[in-house]
Amino acid sequence: MKVKLLDLAAEYAEIKNDALREIKKVCDRQGFVLGENVRKLEEELANLSKAKYAVGVASGSDALMLALMALGIRPGDKVITTPYTFFSTAGSISILGAIPVFVDIDPKTFNIDPLALRKILKDKKGKGAKAVIPVHLYGQCADMTAINKIAKEFKLSVVEDAAQSIGATYKGRGAGSMGDVGCFSFYPTKNLGCFGDAGLVTANNKTLAEKLRILRVHGSAKRYEHTLVGVNSRIDEIQAAVLRVMLKKLKKWETARIKNAKLYGRLFSKADLEKKVRPPFIEEHNHSVFNQYVIRAKSRDKLREHLAKNGIGSEIYYPLPLHLQRCFKDLGYKRGDFPEAERAAKETLALPIFPFLKVKEIEYVVQVIKDFYEVS
Repeated sequence: MKVKLLDLAAEYAEIKNDALREIKKVCDRQGFVLGENVRKLEEELANLSKAKYAVGVASGSDALMLALMALGIRPGDKVITTPYTFFSTAGSISILGAIPVFVDIDPKTFNIDPLALRKILKDKKGKGAKAVIPVHLYGQCADMTAINKIAKEFKLSVVEDAAQSIGATYKGRGAGSMGDVGCFSFYPTKNLGCFGDAGLVTANNKTLAEKLRILRVHGSAKRYEHTLVGVNSRIDEIQAAVLRVMLKKLKKWETARIKNAKLYGRLFSKADLEKKVRPPFIEEHNHSVFNQYVIRAKSRDKLREHLAKNGIGSEIYYPLPLHLQRCFKDLGYKRGDFPEAERAAKETLALPIFPFLKVKEIEYVVQVIKDFYEVS
């Protein structure tokens, strides 16, 4: 049996006719940038995330960069984040000339550890930091109560990296609505993915939202008049139209992901694999949307090889923590500085979780994993 890690073709088949119809409308109108679809998408996604305002931009990476720009982050400023995340979280800091300061993760959720955050803010390396970027990794929100409390105490701006967590909630509050700004990605592999690249920034402060709108169009509020130095980062009408079609399916697809995750958990327990495989840990107050289904596994690399030999797709998010990346060598970090992030990089493996998985496919994945540990 072949089981893909992700099947975008099945997703496309479900929305193809509607998406192509809406794309044709955009082409017929010949209005491709910041039009009606963008405006409506911003309203719909602000409502979904439970934020007051939403600003569409060109990508999730741009969302992070623009968020930091809007908050006044300048060259030399320190911004704290996790080393266990996709590159753009820290890359957005560096590209502005600011300094990424890393803190370790909670080994259960893989999200930023508030205790480590507080500790670094009292340390020379983090003292005087201007902002923190907690990442809502794999579809589950970070501990925002603790993080916001610390941020208030140390006068930090809070940028939620919610690229993997659209629709997720924390104690009833939406991902992207709990910090100063929230940042989303609509890369095709996300739960809500477009036909290319697009992103979004959410905010509850009107002035901040207006600043973001100006920054995304070269710092111009009025044509050819520039009050700020901004960038060109606009979500286009075609991507916005596609996302509005996808959005109608999002809850259905999210429900299927959660159903698949629960089935994995039951099957792992039934197969008596608890000592070999640790399924995702979801806090009781969190509603996870399972952008990825990430397990901890003994002999991870050999298990992955075994899965591949049996036709099962998997992925490692992320094999090398950011503090060990060559481009961040000048920051002075070394192996062993963040043991939980490094351990996660060696033990975690993402299994298929997409909405169109069949029960027999999930059963096959678990059986192949069970077979591996029985002979290894």
